Amino acid sequence: MRTLKSLLAAGAIVALTLSPTRAATPEDTLVMAWQIDDIITLDPAEVFEFSASEMMGNSYERLIGYDLENVSDIFGAVAESWEVSDDGKTFTFTVRQGKTFASGNELTAEDVVFSLQRAVKLDQSPAFILTQFGLTADNVEEKIVQTGDYEFTFEMDQAYAPTFVLYCLTSTVASVVDKDLVLEHEVDGDLGHEWLKRNYAGSGPFAIRQWRPNEAVVMERNEHFAPEPPLARVIYQHVPESSTQRLMLEQGDIDIARDLGPEELEALEGTEGIKIQSGVKGGLYYLGLNQKNEHLSKPEVRQALKYLVDYGAIADTIMEGLAEVHQAFLPKGFLGAVEDTPFSLDVEKAKELLAEAGLADGFSVTMDTRNTPDITGMGEAIQQTFAQAGIDLQLIPGDGAQTLTKYRAREHDIYIGRWGPDYQDPHTNADTFASNPDNSDDAAAKPLAWRNAWEIPELTEKTQSAVLETDTDKRAQIYEELQREVMDRGPFVIMFQEIEVMAMQDNVENFLIGPSFDSNQFGQASKD
Repeated sequence: MRTLKSLLAAGAIVALTLSPTRAATPEDTLVMAWQIDDIITLDPAEVFEFSASEMMGNSYERLIGYDLENVSDIFGAVAESWEVSDDGKTFTFTVRQGKTFASGNELTAEDVVFSLQRAVKLDQSPAFILTQFGLTADNVEEKIVQTGDYEFTFEMDQAYAPTFVLYCLTSTVASVVDKDLVLEHEVDGDLGHEWLKRNYAGSGPFAIRQWRPNEAVVMERNEHFAPEPPLARVIYQHVPESSTQRLMLEQGDIDIARDLGPEELEALEGTEGIKIQSGVKGGLYYLGLNQKNEHLSKPEVRQALKYLVDYGAIADTIMEGLAEVHQAFLPKGFLGAVEDTPFSLDVEKAKELLAEAGLADGFSVTMDTRNTPDITGMGEAIQQTFAQAGIDLQLIPGDGAQTLTKYRAREHDIYIGRWGPDYQDPHTNADTFASNPDNSDDAAAKPLAWRNAWEIPELTEKTQSAVLETDTDKRAQIYEELQREVMDRGPFVIMFQEIEVMAMQDNVENFLIGPSFDSNQFGQASKD
């Protein structure tokens, strides 16, 4: 293997070597060890995975941003200002002048309109964030229209709560791409999609220069971005073993370790030259129960499984310091979030429910688990408590891409997953846990309720009504009711809310942990 010095000099991406003595990464380079095997694409119109979303958040800009410390404080990023029509259906945006893509091309309203239209036309997984406003491939060119060099209009089918619309435009799918550069690589009318899966066309603080699956991603400073990032480059290195991450951090081969477990973090506490940084995230850990499975489709079985997880024990051991017990689909801090935790390990109650379902002797079922220490540990703990009620749970390990692909195809029995909000409005989670407008296998929208084949026309209608409610208190009440209905009868065993913890060299400054999976920011990070 090459050393970091030769890696940087050659411009290649390979695993960094572990030196026998404490090393030091270059002063202008931030090196992170993280399990990044969930990356499927680098096209922001398609990205819907945790690690790639963080990269998008630091390499592309969106129309709207929000204060990481106070998410209710919304501000313009690419958008300088906006107005809403009297009927509430049309936003008119003014684009901020003076922005430049990493390519050197100027960013104008033409790029913004192209980017939003492109995301709708490509119709990849996150497109529903935009199509929920009545946009389709057929009408989007009529609904999102450039009206000047730095102005465009965004017309919707209904008058939605304005903050809901603006929060949606903070999401990854609303990233602005360089129209000229993307179309230079268009093939057979694909809007540059195949090219952008592995390349970059943004205006954010860092440009993505190279991605090698299951190895590394290298990002370099965008010289056209203001204010100029202090760091010249950021390297994500794929390191699946938490023990290896800890060793690399202690030896100085990396600056930040992203996947350390409770034991590694405890061992590093008080270590000279290393600090621990944490922040509460909106991410939720849950089990998805596929309703195509004849046993899991029974309401008594769904209820039983919610009483067969030892939430407290897992939170205090496997996930100590990394998560807290939370059982509703809205994270704490969101409008209308329910913080009740009605479920705990109760084997006898679970057995009674299984008997009511005609499964007194239990049954066999599989669970797909991503092979990270936290997911594997939780899976093994759940396997043990399920067994106490006669349920034979077989774990099927795989990397992030494998398990996600299977889950998105509805080919699982049980999936143990982590879900993060796409934007800071409660509809982001309600629309995926409590809405399923089309349960057919070839449906256009594929939220989590669809992935688990849960057909819920009444809840879907109720969820959609909430985004039209302008009274904040009434809107919060609707979301509270939705959460309780999903907790009671839904195919989700929601277990924990995430706390993101990183161990890093103490010279790393201004790495900001945001509330969502795409809001960690290092545009102004430095190494002092």
